[in-house]
Amino acid sequence: MRVGVITGTGTYTLPGAGEARTENVVTRHGDVIVSRLDIGGVEALHLSRHEEGHRRLSNQVAHLANIAALQQLGAEAVVAVTVCGAVDPDVPLGSLVVFDDLHFLANRLADGTLCTVYDEPGDPLRGHWIYERPFAEGVRQAILAGCREAGVPARDGGCYGHVDGPRFNTRAEIRSLALAGVTAVSQTAGPEAVLSGEAELPYALLGYATDYANGVKDEATPVEELLRLIRASGEVFASVLATALPLLAGADVAPPGVIYRFE
Repeated sequence: MRVGVITGTGTYTLPGAGEARTENVVTRHGDVIVSRLDIGGVEALHLSRHEEGHRRLSNQVAHLANIAALQQLGAEAVVAVTVCGAVDPDVPLGSLVVFDDLHFLANRLADGTLCTVYDEPGDPLRGHWIYERPFAEGVRQAILAGCREAGVPARDGGCYGHVDGPRFNTRAEIRSLALAGVTAVSQTAGPEAVLSGEAELPYALLGYATDYANGVKDEATPVEELLRLIRASGEVFASVLATALPLLAGADVAPPGVIYRFE
């Protein structure tokens, strides 16, 4: 089985990356560097959103190219990880959330264009993605089981809030997200979830809380603590991926919802 693995801030490689085969995948949206490596009998197709050295800020992540590259390489599912700011004050810092809902009202890429793979009139695959939940339940359950096996507790469910970067958010903005039921925010995973859904790639997202978003607590999370937890997240994500990815080979993996097409 081939599984796309998308990592973000603080996690630029996977364990065993020294044995990985790296290739440049050419897509109509741009080139993407993907590393292939075996993790427990599953072929992981790893790409770093920000690339080595954090070359791309959140507003420069090539979401369309990334998802197109995973499609071209034959990925059957996608597991993504992100460090995030907790909007729910009950989320402990350093803890994991396996999200089951999405808040991404703008539905736009960083350049202002709509976030969709359907950009050509008359495309025979064009359609409306209709769903109850945006994340693939089979992939979610494999991640949760991987967390348990790795001995890392994770919250089952929560609403991921996509916010535009690279700046962080104001207190007023965070209050509005809290009212909408958002659990935690980051600046990259909204487009991935939508593009994967339209591409019928089963996608799920694992978050690691590194700070409390602006105004959530009386005292702001010190920047030093935020950076420490970002560094710590890589080891946690690696341990979960090492146990979760092999479980996908035997999981009931299906994309959420349906694509209502016109041809």
